Amino acid sequence: MKLTDLSTIKALCAAHGFSFSKGLGQNFIVNPGICPKIAGAAGIDESMGVLEIGPGFGVLTQELARRAGKVVAIEIDKRLPPLLAETLAEFQNVTVVEGDVMELELAALLQEHFPGMRVAVCANLPYYITSPVLMRLLEQRLPVEQITVMVQKEAAERLTAAPGTRTAGAVTYAVHYYAQPQMLFSVQPGSFYPPPKVTSAVIQLRPHAAPPVCPRSEAAMFRTIRAAFGQRRKTAANAVSAGLGLPKDTVLSALATAGIPAAARPEQLTLHNYAALSDALGAAAFCKSGTSGNNAKTPIQK
Repeated sequence: MKLTDLSTIKALCAAHGFSFSKGLGQNFIVNPGICPKIAGAAGIDESMGVLEIGPGFGVLTQELARRAGKVVAIEIDKRLPPLLAETLAEFQNVTVVEGDVMELELAALLQEHFPGMRVAVCANLPYYITSPVLMRLLEQRLPVEQITVMVQKEAAERLTAAPGTRTAGAVTYAVHYYAQPQMLFSVQPGSFYPPPKVTSAVIQLRPHAAPPVCPRSEAAMFRTIRAAFGQRRKTAANAVSAGLGLPKDTVLSALATAGIPAAARPEQLTLHNYAALSDALGAAAFCKSGTSGNNAKTPIQK
């Protein structure tokens, strides 16, 4: 079944009474060259299990199933599993799991379906939930070799930017803490049906064996980063002071201790700078986070 053919897609929609949901960010790939390129970039082979998020009609799923030992596709839209049973009927190595990736126990799911296998994540992610999904995958420190996903190009540029550059945002630092990101290639709107209004891009994240910095508290560091980028047009001193509700003198003193210029702006600081700054702030950076412990959830979702 050629799922990149518009007549096939329209026939499936008619047969199953399916209509595309803007709320679920449903834009399905119809350019026949894109899915092989994504799977090739992900390095998928028979020794691997692949977790896919949002299979849609199964166009990327088919390509992954041709290469991988097993594919597990998570689909939140309850209308799609019956349709996927038709489009993926020839593939015995695909399992469709109904559910929300933000709620499922992913570690248990990987252990159940991919015992003893190398694991990768590969997906055309809905744009509205890109950062929350990626941060959930990274924060849980799942046993995956790499995450290869298509996202909105603007988000891709932010996610893969180098910390300490103008393009960087709070999520940039979170991604670099957990993984090494890389921009792979762009995808034009005409490659989808219905076509989105923006250009897309495929990126790859390779999780670190160990974080590149070791703050005393992950939660305190991420809270400091989020405070800084909450008012990124201000100096880091003013933004962190306002974001954490601390006296500016306290923040200036911490900046000096961390060896950071008082006039530095949030995007000029490196990940090492933020680790040093949160350490210098100590309990002040952490006391209002509402959590405790070094493994508290990263407070960065956008």
